[in-house]
Amino acid sequence: MLEEPQQPESSTYRPKGFDVTVKYTQGSWTGLVGEDVVTIPKGFNSSYLVNIATIFESENFFLPGIRWNGILGLAYATLAKPSSSLETFFDSLVAQAKIPNVFSMQMCGAGLPVAGSGTNGGSLVLGGIEPTLYKGDIWYTPIKEEWYYQIEILKLEIGGQSLNLDCREYNADKAIVDSGTTLLRLPQKVFDAVVEAVARTSLIPEFSEGFWTGSQLACWTNSETPWSYFPKISIYLRDENSSRSFRITILPQLYIQPMMGAGLNYECYRFGISPSTNALVIGATVMEGFYVVFDRARKRVGFAASPCAAKVYQNSGGWEGDGYFGKRPQDASVLLPLLLLDSPPLLRTVTVLISDQINKA
Repeated sequence: MLEEPQQPESSTYRPKGFDVTVKYTQGSWTGLVGEDVVTIPKGFNSSYLVNIATIFESENFFLPGIRWNGILGLAYATLAKPSSSLETFFDSLVAQAKIPNVFSMQMCGAGLPVAGSGTNGGSLVLGGIEPTLYKGDIWYTPIKEEWYYQIEILKLEIGGQSLNLDCREYNADKAIVDSGTTLLRLPQKVFDAVVEAVARTSLIPEFSEGFWTGSQLACWTNSETPWSYFPKISIYLRDENSSRSFRITILPQLYIQPMMGAGLNYECYRFGISPSTNALVIGATVMEGFYVVFDRARKRVGFAASPCAAKVYQNSGGWEGDGYFGKRPQDASVLLPLLLLDSPPLLRTVTVLISDQINKA
């Protein structure tokens, strides 16, 4: 997309006189940098002056059929473009609204079709933690470096069996938690090991290579679900007490994702894991099962059970270092040939809240 730069219609917008270009693994955009006044719809009844960029050029960023028209970056100022001297949205909010330096997310949609309709919902809490959005305890892992939300992965298990890879394979470049990444992304060597283990431990005789690479969907009859065919995947994270660890477990309902629009009498699913050229990224595929806390004040990221995933989860009580909780759906009985279909983009709407308290857990 390429358009002539235009002055925003907002009467409170003030240009800063320079452009910014942001490049992602897939896609990029360029925009005019300025500042404007924003109002948070819930919480403190006030407005705040923040830096923004009005996008006038992009490539592979605004995908067909999407309903969103921008992006809100919530990482550290180290990643700010064109330089870290440009104050980020959340840093501005913390400074002006005097809220704690923490935000949290509940990304709903586990086990629901990826439709691009924005109807799955969710919540973004700015300045704290909302107790009604999670169940049980919050388990925290330290932030290793303040740029992305970089954490440490200790090991992966497929169906209870370790991949037996050196932990450096998971963290060689970086391992991060990123709500802006749709899938669980794994370094190529880790991805290959996960695919081999999932294929070996699943109850499916064989799958086309296209299913694992994301170019094809697997389809069953409408009345059946395939989740009981697949193993659970566990990611072990370093605990705040460095001598301990805890695990978050990804059920098949999270990484075998239903897709809308396949048509006929089939329910089709995609593989919610993809290879990465560098980082291991815990994206929305994983986050949809949890309430995730980005506690910047105490340099940690927390995970708790999300009640909005109630259709696929039952809380098993205290984790005791174990993030697995769930029930198995009925077995599927028919596997149809893979269909080559385009995957629609992922989109959610969220409720934004302001909290003036931080959970001390």
